[in-house]
Amino acid sequence: MKKLALAMLALPLSGCISLAPKPPPSMLVLRSDAQVPIAQTQDSGAAATITINVPSVTQEIATARVPVRASDTSVAYLKNGQWVEAPQRLFARLLVDTVTAKTGRVVLSTRQSMIDPGAELTGELRDFGLDASTHQAVVVFDATLLRGKGVAAFEKRRFEARVPVAAIDAASAGPALSQAANQVAGQVADWIGK
Repeated sequence: MKKLALAMLALPLSGCISLAPKPPPSMLVLRSDAQVPIAQTQDSGAAATITINVPSVTQEIATARVPVRASDTSVAYLKNGQWVEAPQRLFARLLVDTVTAKTGRVVLSTRQSMIDPGAELTGELRDFGLDASTHQAVVVFDATLLRGKGVAAFEKRRFEARVPVAAIDAASAGPALSQAANQVAGQVADWIGK
C-alpha cells in the first residue's frame, strides 16, 4: 500500500520533469535567393545533369546549433540559435536551388544519377557559423567537381563568404548566414556553368 501511495504522489511530478533541453523561441532556416520557376519542366535529355551530394562537415558543424568562434582555439554555441535540420542538408538544398536556377542544369538525386551519370558535386562544409572577433557570418565550402561523361579528372576549389553581423545573437545570425550561404552557392553555380 505504501508503494502505491508513493507512486501516486510521484505521478503528478512526472509532467514537470523534462530531460530534453528547452527548444528556442524560433529556429533558423536558409532561403535561396535564386528561385526555380514554378511548373517549369526539366528534361535530362535536353539539358546537362548534375548530382549534388550533401557535403561532409567538421564535428564543430555536425549539430543543429550555430557555432561561434571565440578565438582560434575555442568555439562556443549561440544561445537560442538552432537550425531546423542539419546545416549541411540545408546548404545542399540551397545549392540545388541555386544551381538549377542559375545554370539550367537538371539536378538529379543519387538514385537517378545511377541511370544518367552527369556531373557530380561533392565537398566539405568547413565553416558555417559566426566569428565573434570580426562580427561576421562565415561560410567556407571546399568543393570537388567531376564534370562527368568521359571526364576522369576532379576539379577542386574553395569558396568563402563573409557577411557582417550587427550582434552575436540568433536574430542576426540567421539572415547573415543565409546571405553568406547564398553568396557561396552563387559562386559554385558560376564555377559549374551550364
